[in-house]
Amino acid sequence: MSTNTRQLIADARYEVIPMKNLEAQIPHLPAGCSVSVTCSPAKGQQATLDLTARLLDLGYIAVPHLSARLTEDDVAVKKMAEFCRSHGVQEVFLVAGDPPEPAGPYDGVVAFLRDFLGHDHGLRRIGVTAYPDGHALIPHQVVHEALHGKQALLAEAGVDGFASTQMCFDVSQWKQWAAAERAAGFTLPLHIGVPGVIDRTKLLTMGMRLGIGASMRFVKKQGGVLGRLFSPGGYDPMKLLQPLGKAADTLGVEGTHLFTFNNVEATAEWQQRMLAKLQ
Repeated sequence: MSTNTRQLIADARYEVIPMKNLEAQIPHLPAGCSVSVTCSPAKGQQATLDLTARLLDLGYIAVPHLSARLTEDDVAVKKMAEFCRSHGVQEVFLVAGDPPEPAGPYDGVVAFLRDFLGHDHGLRRIGVTAYPDGHALIPHQVVHEALHGKQALLAEAGVDGFASTQMCFDVSQWKQWAAAERAAGFTLPLHIGVPGVIDRTKLLTMGMRLGIGASMRFVKKQGGVLGRLFSPGGYDPMKLLQPLGKAADTLGVEGTHLFTFNNVEATAEWQQRMLAKLQ
């Protein structure tokens, strides 16, 4: 197995959700690891920022998700930039978000990013979303142009960036998408989005609490993914990480984004098992 695959597992970023059931899981996060903090319509942006501040105090590299569709106006954008600067946040991850209607003028990330970059944020890098399997609600060409538009804005501002992909299970599709975007001039480093170790009951319970089950925007966007997670036998993250690790240099793959659904302990145990096998 390639050295790249081992590195993708060793340096994986853990995604967590601001919910009460995360409390018992925080101690299982690897010391000093990178932790991506989600934002949902049910919990709101402030819950993300509060958890980010706490994780930073605990010594983790916390990466808050900033939701364009949950942002009321440029005043709110400025406050988020001030939060990042005052707390020493190194990276953020920008998402459109899943509310059916935007809270303000930002229907997507491009306009939000343009305003955000106009404020003193103090960030080292800004991450954006990418969709190898396409987006159920937005035409392919629009998604493609938005991805390149975000890259252009970051380049103009002199800020480094990266693109983290949706949960994807089709290696061929992922490679084809990445190769096509590279050929079209997309140069930002890529992070592979894969679920960690999934507890099906926990995932369903969390979905109910977050209100995502009732969001047609979420269901349309993630329905196929959820079906794959609940298929007989589940899935193995290595089916995606191993082949993409071998192609990491060619495709510009830099990291792994583990969707833990707050099942941190089991995901961390899986990570350690895989690293032991790759010694």
